[in-house]
Parts: sequence; structure tokens; C-alpha cells
Amino acid sequence: MAEMTMVQGLNLSLHQNMAADPRVIVCGQDVGRDGGVFRVTEGLLEKFGPKRVLDSPLAEAGIVGTSIGMALYGLRPVAEMQFSGFSYQAFHFVEEHMARLRNRTRGRCSVPMVLRMPYGGGIRALEHHSESKEAYWAHTPGVKVVIPSGPRNARALLSAAIADPDPVIFYEPKLLYRAFREEVPDEPETMEIGKAKIVRSGTQLTLISYGSMMRVAQEAAEDLVELHGVDVELIDLLTVSPMDDATFVESAKKTGRVVVVHEGHRTCGIAPEVIARLNEKAFDRLEAPIRRVTCYDVHFPLFSVEQFYLPDPDRIIKVALEMLKY
Repeated sequence: MAEMTMVQGLNLSLHQNMAADPRVIVCGQDVGRDGGVFRVTEGLLEKFGPKRVLDSPLAEAGIVGTSIGMALYGLRPVAEMQFSGFSYQAFHFVEEHMARLRNRTRGRCSVPMVLRMPYGGGIRALEHHSESKEAYWAHTPGVKVVIPSGPRNARALLSAAIADPDPVIFYEPKLLYRAFREEVPDEPETMEIGKAKIVRSGTQLTLISYGSMMRVAQEAAEDLVELHGVDVELIDLLTVSPMDDATFVESAKKTGRVVVVHEGHRTCGIAPEVIARLNEKAFDRLEAPIRRVTCYDVHFPLFSVEQFYLPDPDRIIKVALEMLKY
């Protein structure tokens, strides 16, 4: 069992799935000769050849539209957007076709494809390179939205997404691409899409997050435990659509206090959906109003001030301690 970064875990998943299933192909700008802008697809062209690793033109709509066609005719394409902020050029193909074809054909056709998108800030990038707009896609019926938080679950969830009979939007937190390593089994491994994970069990406060903010939430949880004596339960959503509300509802019933952390904008983000479900299913067990720690309702700022925009452990700890006094 080797220690890997998230990039290496994703690369391993692609290698293993392409070796196991000749229907799996990879396409996107610079995914072949250059190995992808973040090198996630490195080595695939040399191993599987240009018929299965397709360098596309700079045309996001073309990448998604072509992938939909290939999926309808029996392939399992894994398409890459260089950055999630470029995916808007393909929005109509995702919303009007990729997400709707099963319903439109009354189940006669499915679109078994994966649309990979690096997302999020913290890497001092330019405009359109740091968006966190997963709520756009989670709002769209017919697609699943998966957001891993580490090398092992990234490898396992990408494998599950490739095997899924329906389209999956796979958001990859590029802040975590090479941030840390963890052990990843050599043998193939999958995780269930739509299932959250309890990272740490606790009794006093439920802390919910996903993707790039899981590292921030975990640091906040550790400080709350060690410095303030707060027994925190930490939950990683892993999939934001379909959302595993059963896991966090049971947690909220146990702890009575909940903080939700995400990188997207505050208004109409994933946190409000989590809060709505908790109000519907656990309201009578709550000891305090649910709080959220998010980015602000402005466009992602230039990199010189992005550290003031992104949630950090201090913001989470401040909110958590306020709740405990409620």
C-alpha cells in the first residue's frame, strides 16, 4: 500500500479502470500529450494510445457534447475541464442533454459519463480559475455531484463514478491535489456514491463539510477538542447530490448543535440545503440555531486577498464556541 497524493490517486483510478474496461476513454484539452494541466492523466496516452486518450480542441461544449454522444453509443467517457470556471461554456449540454436524456427517453438511454472539474481557490490563481459553484450542478436533476477530500476517497469515488450508469460531475479540490499524502491500496477500491462519512465521532457539536474545506474543518475540530474540550463529530459529505441526509440528521439529533462549512457562496449554497433538511427532520432535537461558515457573496477575489475570503479554522471555532453558549 503506497502513500499517494490526490493527483496520484486519481491517476491510479484512471489507469485501473481503463485497463479493466476498454469502453473507458479519457478526453479533454491537453489530457494526452501533456498529461492534463495538473498531470492527473499523465501516462495514459503512452499506455492506452490516442484512440482512448483524446486531446480535444479548446471547446468545452465540444468536449461535453462529444462525450454525451460516445456515452449514448456504449462508451464510458471521462471528460476533463481544465478548470471548473471554464465549464459554463458547456452548461447547456450538461443541463439540456447530459442530465435529461434518461428522462427524455423514458429510461431507454442513459449517459454513463464522468465530467471531471478541478475547483476551488487557495492556489493564487487568476479569475475563472478558483470558482466553487457546485450548487449549480447539485440543483440540476439527473446528475450526481461527487466531491472527494483526500487521495484514497478520490481514487475510490472516481472508480465508482466511472462505473455508474448515470452522469457524474466529479469536482476535484485542486487545493488538495498535492497538499498531503495517505495510504491508497494497490488493489481496486470503490466507495458508495451518495454516502457521507463520519470522520470523527463526537457528542457535543456536529461539524459538516466536504471537498477542500474538509482539511480546514478537521483542523478546527482538532483545536476545538484539544484547546476547548469540545467533543466534535466531523462529517464529510463526499457527495452533495444525492445528499446523505440520514447521516447528518442522526448526528444532529445526538449533538444538538450543527455548523456547516463550505467554500461556495453563502446564498443558495450547499449549507442552506443541509440546514433545510435538518430543520425538517431534526428540529425538535436542536439546542441552538444551525450556523454556517462559508465564502462571501462576491466574486472570488484576486489572489493577494484570497486568504481573507476563504473560511479558516478561526472562523469555524468562533462560531462553534458561540453556539455552545447559546
